[in-house]
Amino acid sequence: MPETKTHTALICLRRKSGAGILDCQKALEEAGGDEEKALEILRKKGLADAAKRSSRPTCEGLIHSYIHAGGKVGALLELNCETDFVARTEEFRNLAKELALQIVGAAPRWVRKEEVPPQVIEGEKEIYRQQALHEKKPPPTLERIVEGKLAKFFQQFCLLEQPSIRDASGKKSVLALIQEAASKLGENITVRRFLRYQLGGDV
Repeated sequence: MPETKTHTALICLRRKSGAGILDCQKALEEAGGDEEKALEILRKKGLADAAKRSSRPTCEGLIHSYIHAGGKVGALLELNCETDFVARTEEFRNLAKELALQIVGAAPRWVRKEEVPPQVIEGEKEIYRQQALHEKKPPPTLERIVEGKLAKFFQQFCLLEQPSIRDASGKKSVLALIQEAASKLGENITVRRFLRYQLGGDV
């Protein structure tokens, strides 16, 4: 296949699949230059590639700050990726902006549910149990009710579990938003930490 045609097919495949440039190149080589076959290969490998990406170290990235209009609330975020090249892309910077807006607007307390202290979880569970008992819920359903309310607690206070404020349907989580960007950029992307500041409040 001529060099120009190969380059055009590569760009088209990247746009269609959202996969990384190297993944697209390998898929095209495997498909003998057939763009549709290459797209099928990428789709079949999608989940496996995502799983492999999630275990790769993220030592690059950026610190992004956002101060809301009026200067009374703001956020500082560390977003990591694998290479400095991706960290400088517009897509990665836009993701950092989206996440900072999420932090300011939805006020999460932790990045992920695994970071919630055990004593906080046990405290919440006990509150939910007492509420269920007060409402005279039948004992067999008690733990199911507690776990359901705990899941809602995580959705409210853990950044990755929160529904994206940009998704009108409320069905797309922040984690899904990050995974979409990771698939498009072809690298593992992680939120390492954040701080949310509010005038007169605790950090």
